[in-house]
Amino acid sequence: MGHNSYFEFKQFTVKQDNAAMKVGTDGVLLGAWTDVENAKQILDIGTGTGVVALMLAQRSQANIVAIDCESSACTDARLNVLNSPWSQRIAIQEICLQEFAATATQQFDCIVCNPPFFSNAVRPNDVKRSMARHNHSLPFDELLKSAALLLTPNGHFTVILPANAENSFRMLASNYRLFPSRITRIKPKPSASISRVLLEFRNEATLDFETELTIETEKHHEYQPETIALMRDFYLSL
Repeated sequence: MGHNSYFEFKQFTVKQDNAAMKVGTDGVLLGAWTDVENAKQILDIGTGTGVVALMLAQRSQANIVAIDCESSACTDARLNVLNSPWSQRIAIQEICLQEFAATATQQFDCIVCNPPFFSNAVRPNDVKRSMARHNHSLPFDELLKSAALLLTPNGHFTVILPANAENSFRMLASNYRLFPSRITRIKPKPSASISRVLLEFRNEATLDFETELTIETEKHHEYQPETIALMRDFYLSL
C-alpha cells in the first residue's frame, strides 16, 4: 500500500502527514474483520492515523475511544475524525495504554489493536516509526493485561499479528483468561505462506470460527473474491 500523504476510502479520507505508521493492509483488515454487531463501546489501542476507529465507526453505531501515546499520530487522527461523518462518536486521546488502563472508569465490549511488531528486528532509525513498529514500547504481556482489565465480561478483544507470533500470544492471553473465539490466517497470495493472523479473544471462549483468507491472486492487486467481500465498503477500487 502506498505511503501517500493521504489515503482515500469510500466514506472518509485518512491524512497521514505526521503519523509514523501509515495506512496499511493490516489495519484495514482489522477494521473490516472485527465483529461490531452488538458493540456499544469500542476501544482502539494505538490508533495511529485513526483508520481502524473510522472503519469501525462506519460499520457500527458504537462510541469509540481511540488512544495513542504518539502526539504526531494523534494530530493526524484528530483531523481525520473531525473531517469524517462520525466525529461525534470518536474521541482521540493522547495517552499510553498502561496509563489509560490504570485510570479508566469504563469498560469496553469491543477492544481492537494493530500492535507494534518486530520485537526481535533491528530497530529503525526513525524513533516515531520505531515506537509504532516495535513492541518494546507496548509488550504483548502489557497489551493483554490491559485488555483483560478493560473488557466487559461478554466483550471481545481483536488483534492482527505476524503469523509467527500467534502461538506465544495465545499462550500469554490464556494467563488472562482470554481464549480465541475466531481466527483467520492470512496469505498475501495463493503461493505464499501465511503471514498474518486475525484473532478474536473472549473470556472462557471456545473456538468456533477458524479460516484462511488469501488476499490477492498471483497477479499483483487482483483481489480474491473473499477479500473483495471484506473490503468493498472501504476501497474505492472495489
